[in-house]
Amino acid sequence: MNFTKEFKLLLKARYPLLYIPTTEEERLEYTIKSCIKDFNSNRGIYTWDFIDGYTGNPSDSGFGARNPLQALELVEKLTSENSAIFLLKDFHLFLGDISISRKLKNLSRTMRNTNKTIVIVAPETVIPESLKDIVTILEFKLPQPHEIKKELLRVQESLGHFLPETSIDVLVRSCQGLSLERIRKVLSKIIATYKEINIESLDIIFTEKKQIISQTKILEFCTVTETMSDIGGLENLKKWLQKRASALSKRAENYGLPSPKGLFLVGVQGTGKSLTAKAIANEWGLPLLRLDVGKLFGGIIGESESKMRQMIQLSEAIAPCILWIDEIDKAFAGIESRGDSGTTSRVLATFITWLSEKKSSVFVVATANNINSLPSEIIRKGRFDEIFFIGLPSLKEKLIFKVHLSRLRPKSWDKYDISLLSEMARKFSGAEIEEVIIEAMHTAFSENREFTVNDILDAIKQFVPLAYTNQEKVDYLEEWATAGKARLASSEF
Repeated sequence: MNFTKEFKLLLKARYPLLYIPTTEEERLEYTIKSCIKDFNSNRGIYTWDFIDGYTGNPSDSGFGARNPLQALELVEKLTSENSAIFLLKDFHLFLGDISISRKLKNLSRTMRNTNKTIVIVAPETVIPESLKDIVTILEFKLPQPHEIKKELLRVQESLGHFLPETSIDVLVRSCQGLSLERIRKVLSKIIATYKEINIESLDIIFTEKKQIISQTKILEFCTVTETMSDIGGLENLKKWLQKRASALSKRAENYGLPSPKGLFLVGVQGTGKSLTAKAIANEWGLPLLRLDVGKLFGGIIGESESKMRQMIQLSEAIAPCILWIDEIDKAFAGIESRGDSGTTSRVLATFITWLSEKKSSVFVVATANNINSLPSEIIRKGRFDEIFFIGLPSLKEKLIFKVHLSRLRPKSWDKYDISLLSEMARKFSGAEIEEVIIEAMHTAFSENREFTVNDILDAIKQFVPLAYTNQEKVDYLEEWATAGKARLASSEF
């Protein structure tokens, strides 16, 4: 259900206290006024903020300025015959005050049989436990494609310059994830730079997106150059991904193909899980958002859940995109024994519910090293399209030496005995193979010469791989995968 329909329904059902988390106050106010107009309602709209008090109604102008408790008294001051919406901006900052929370509780009882509704507008969701039963949170999503397109066409008309429909669609998709105010600012920047809105202005839009995403301190907008050719082996996984390369396109949607949910990559450290996430984004031509799960958890009650909802909203607004959740096991390991009053459980519940029910074109790539510590809910069927196990490369896949050497020495990589190096580096992960090559380069560089096969062999002899230092964990993962718990990423194992 979209915002307009749900808002009208809650008004009709006489919900007394609504909470709308958004930074788009102007757009929200315009939308609410449009709702009231469409609703054929004679409700008045009273807008309050801490500095100016109530505005928009001459008889009450300035009432409640710098006095949030007095702002609530206006609700009582109006007779029950008066239909009204009270739009209170930044009012979440006062909810912890006992006088404010008590007043809201009292008002919620008296307002049930009236056409009065209090709407709290805040940039974040912060609701004290004492008010959770009487407050209804209503999601106000970032501008949808039709709203962005309307704004682009308005600006184009004012400039007298029009783009082809296909170019407009590309620009609309690029602007998804930005607030309407941000879109207007970035369009002004584009006009100042190019004197017109054109397809070459995409870089300016993406720069703005990076800035917005970095401000959330939860998601990171990643610039990627990695390709599937940078990954040695993993043929089964590559074939699976190749089939879905266009699954998030408009053509797939028109075909009736549901958007793929995502992919769970489990395996030993250094086997290419993170590299795969980056390569998917590059090969599919989609933006890559990296979620720092550690930053989801805040100290204030309700903050962690709010951050998770913010992450979901932003990633869906930018869709189609790749959402990369690196080392998800570190965030939810040992969830049963955590003494955090259930915060981690609630965050997990929000996440897995979204995974199961999401219809948006957000392809989630989650990685984990320790599958044993993860709650079973995450890897249950229906959360992800597939779970792949990435183990240590087989002897055949040790051609990963070729991948690294051809990148470091594109003109002379074939002078190195790849077969010999692969044989000697059994039980080495891809990251460990890269490390021994770098160690060999350091040795040769310090002696002012080119590194050789013997340098790499010496580095291999001195290096102790994870398969030996943490053999029990590696063996467990391999047994878990071969028992049919996950699909093997490699054709040979």
